[in-house]
Amino acid sequence: MLAYVARRLLATIPIMAMVAVFVFLLLHMSPGDPAVIIAGDFATPAQIEEIREQLGLNDPLHVQFGNWLVNLMQGDLGQSIYSGLPVSRLILQRVEPTLMLTLCTLLISISVAIPLGVLAAWRVGTWVDRAVMTVAVIGFSVPTFVLGYALILGGSVWLGWFPVQGYTSIFTSFGGFLRHITLPALALGLVYMALIARMTRATMLEVLNEDYVRTAFAKGLSPRKVLVKHALKNAMVPISTTIGLGVALLIGGVVVTETVFAIPGLGRLTVDAVLRTDYPVIQGVILVFSFTYVLLNLLVDLSYVLFDPRIRY
Repeated sequence: MLAYVARRLLATIPIMAMVAVFVFLLLHMSPGDPAVIIAGDFATPAQIEEIREQLGLNDPLHVQFGNWLVNLMQGDLGQSIYSGLPVSRLILQRVEPTLMLTLCTLLISISVAIPLGVLAAWRVGTWVDRAVMTVAVIGFSVPTFVLGYALILGGSVWLGWFPVQGYTSIFTSFGGFLRHITLPALALGLVYMALIARMTRATMLEVLNEDYVRTAFAKGLSPRKVLVKHALKNAMVPISTTIGLGVALLIGGVVVTETVFAIPGLGRLTVDAVLRTDYPVIQGVILVFSFTYVLLNLLVDLSYVLFDPRIRY
């Protein structure tokens, strides 16, 4: 097991290297000049050129990439072109809202989607099954920002139960944290919930047709025990795989959700950095997101042993 984990962690190095090269080239080949944005609308060409020289933007691409890579190997993500602050400090300042939003979304989505998928498979062909699948189709169809504004209109403007925007740290006020995080987690989690529910239903339908499940029912076991202990446990491997792969949806949805609800997290930081053409910040945030995605999928792979003891690494 330890050898497998070590190999997987070592395998992340070339993956992160390819991500770094791709992001660096993509950003530097895209239109936009950070020196122009920093200098302002009334700057002279000489002032813009001076700023470009100070930022090292006049150096060849391979020189810029080499300097950035050397600093990265030393744990230095660089400094923000716009604010001059270290990128690592900016990320640490914004990581809590994004982390809490992601964890709450995962908790809500998994705790709701798996029971709904099991119920739909157990009552396949009935109105319950059709209702669950209708909700899943809506979840895939409605964009996150549309759902976010609809939740703000209903839960904040009409009912007044939740704040319209903003974020309260869980360490400051737990009640305030719940009130601020509920609507964003629901908006972000609907697509993820629909994905997990559909996969759970499809996998459970396959498992419920197995001989050992029919044998369990023939022995007189209760439907709840058969569904949870026998069927669901054997169906969790593909479900957990879907949960891991679906994290990519969360990473993309975080940017939109934090913008809609004005949450000061990594998503907002990314949007602001893109608008300002702040290369170091964009690169740092994407590297953090990429490493998080790889690490979560490693944890999903390791969780297979819990559901199927026959799996060995």
